[in-house]
Parts: sequence; C-alpha cells; structure tokens
Amino acid sequence: MKNNSFEISKGIDWIIVGIYLVLVVTGIASIFATTYRDENMISGFLSFKTDYSRQLLYFFISLVLAVFILLTDSKFFTATSNIFYAFGLILLILVFPFHTDVKGTKSIIRFSGFQLQPAELCKVFVNLALAKYLSSLDLNFKKLRSQLIAASLVLVPAILTIFQSETGLALVYFSFFLVMYREGLPSAILVIGFSLAVLVVMTLLIDENLLAIILTLAAIGFVYTAKRQIKRDRSVLVLIVSIWVVAVGIQRFAVPYFFNNVLKPYQVQRIYATVGKDFQVDTESMSEEDIKKMEDKKKAGNYNVKQSKIAIGSGGFWGKGLMKGTQTRYDFVPEQRTDFIFCTIGEGFGFAGSIVLLGLYLFMLFRIISMAERQRSAFSRTYAYGVASVFFFHIFINIGMTIGIIPVIGITLPFMSYGGTSLITFSVLLFILIRLDADRQMVIR
Repeated sequence: MKNNSFEISKGIDWIIVGIYLVLVVTGIASIFATTYRDENMISGFLSFKTDYSRQLLYFFISLVLAVFILLTDSKFFTATSNIFYAFGLILLILVFPFHTDVKGTKSIIRFSGFQLQPAELCKVFVNLALAKYLSSLDLNFKKLRSQLIAASLVLVPAILTIFQSETGLALVYFSFFLVMYREGLPSAILVIGFSLAVLVVMTLLIDENLLAIILTLAAIGFVYTAKRQIKRDRSVLVLIVSIWVVAVGIQRFAVPYFFNNVLKPYQVQRIYATVGKDFQVDTESMSEEDIKKMEDKKKAGNYNVKQSKIAIGSGGFWGKGLMKGTQTRYDFVPEQRTDFIFCTIGEGFGFAGSIVLLGLYLFMLFRIISMAERQRSAFSRTYAYGVASVFFFHIFINIGMTIGIIPVIGITLPFMSYGGTSLITFSVLLFILIRLDADRQMVIR
C-alpha cells in the first residue's frame, strides 16, 4: 500500500475517470427510466430493493474497490497475476456443482442474497495472467510453444464458460487474441481465424455440395496460379491440398457437428435468422418440453430484436426524452435493463443521444490505446490492450444485438447494463489500468 495517502491522485488519468463516471451515471439513469414505477424516489434509491437502487449500490462497491486499487502498489498486480488466474479457474469449476439456473444459464452462484458470475470476473484474471506471461523476460513469442501456452490461458476459461451455457461470454475471451497479435502473434493466424469465420457463414448460406465444388475449384485455381512455385517447391502443392482438405472437412463435418451437438437449437435458429435463413430443427429426438423451450426461446429472441428496433427507431433524431419512451417504459422490450439497455438511449435520446454515447465509447477506446502506447512496461502495455479488446468486443456485440446485425448471445454493455458482477468487473479492469498508467515511469515486471 502507498505510505502517502495523497499519492492516490498522482499520475491519475482523470479524463478516463471522467468518462467512466459519465457512463455509469448514464447507465443508472437508464435503468431508473425503465424500472421506476411511481414509488417514492428517495426511498426507492435507499431501499436497495429496486434495480436502479441495487445498481447504485454496485456502483458504490465499485468505487470502494477503485480506491483500494489506486492505493495499491502496481507491482502487486504482477506478483499476484497467476494466483488470481488460478483462483478464477477454481471459481469457474465450482460453478458446476453449486450453480443456480437463471434464464437458461448455468454460470451463476448465489449466496446470501447476492449472485456471482465467475465467467465475467475471470476476464480480469485472464488479462492479468496473459499480460504477465507475454511480458516475461525470457519469452520468445515467435515459438509455437509460447503461442500455445498463451492461447491455453485464454481457451481454458472460455471452454469452461461454454459448458456453463454462456456462449456469448465465452466469445469475449477470444478478444485476447488481438492482444497476442499486438505482441507478435503471426498475422497468418488471424487471417486463418477470419477465413474460418467466412467459411462458417458460407456453410450456412450455400448448399453443402455446391460449396464443396466452389472450394475445389478455388483450390484448382490456386494450383494453376502457383504452378511455377510448385515446380520449384512441391511443399506449396502439399499446402494447397492440405488447406482444401481442412476447409472441406470443416464445411462438411465440423460445422454440422458444432451446430447439432454443441449449440442449443434456439441459438442455431438465431444465427440462421441473422444471416437471413430459416432453420428447421429435427424435433423427432426431442422431448415435448425441450421443443416447447426451443420454440419459446425462438419467439422471445425474434420478439426482443423486433421490439428493440422499434424502440430505437421510435426515438427519431432527438428522442422522446428520459422516462417518456413507450417501448422501454412499458416493458415491451424484454431485458431492457441488461442486454438491451441501448434501446433506452435510442428511444429516450434518439439518434443524437446514441451518437453521443457511441462517441464516448469510441473516445474511451482511443484513450485506452493511447495509454497502452505510452507505457514503459510490457506488462502494463499488454494489460491495457487487453482492456481495450474486451471493451471493444462487448460494445460491438451488444449494440449489434440490439439493432439485429448480430445474433442475440446475451452480453452486457460496459458500465451501462444492470448487473453487479458486470459493473464491478469492468470497473476493476479499468482502474487496474489507471493504477498501472499512473506508475508508467516505473518499469513494472
């Protein structure tokens, strides 16, 4: 801990703190606008029984943690990174025997009236552990072994999260691959990842036999184009054929297996709906209860997005005003305080308010990146890029869900959505960065 209590303000980036406060207050106001039901406002805030009062309580807890972080020596985070990571994995494992089913997810632990979602909290621990590993003095990140170790730090909690029916949160963990790219991960790996995503989409849109023919013709085209290189080096032909075999294997076997055995039927339907296609589920092997759940979730997902678009569109350019939106005020948009909180801004403050909010997020992201680039410590730089990547994924996916360009996978909007674990996690992520940045003149190892 710092000996001088006044050092808490030394070197702090107050601009990023200001953005944080504006976003959190805006979030509480949005939750208030959608959940206030004519009770006494003062008693409503002091009761901690309403959603907006509980979010205010979570904000106070976040501020206490923020002060504690700002009073903590920066070296504490490097020294305890691996311990926190191990603690996070233990929490994720404990979810399996002690979880509580909440709206289809099995990722929440409840105790004494509070609930904790370790998959959210573990984003902090993964970021710390990855920054610790990537900043190791003897690390050669060009070696495959080092890349696999870094990837495993991310993939292990992601896989555990998937088994807890939290596919959306698991996808966010893949944002850490952007950090690895910044620290030297070959761009070819990202190109392969992007190509796989395109292949999956093509598999959904194009008949499987036709797509196999297209992939075969493409391989033949590459062989013809590279015939001179193939004459000099036969390994080029082996590479092209290998890529073709893998692509056809993914298209014919891996994607169908993943969609039929890993994802839930309603998740598959949402993905197909996003790319403009209808998906017929084979219900012969399903129980009546499972069929009903699937149909309910399908209707709910379609209804949510439809009502979300109506709410945002009805706001027009300037909006209807806070607490004057009919769609969000009268609960036409389900989950409008959590996953669909952006609807409240769209309806209440219109296109102008939405642009201002997006501008704040964009400025925050650029500010975090600039903070990353001015670090002298590899640990601090890597951690900062992790924060930026996590925030970017959450913002992009959440807002994409509300306007219907991304399947509804259920992740929160940073600092805005209702939820204690979410708000505390994002606050801790940010304030650890602020503490590291305040000590940027020190070389932290």
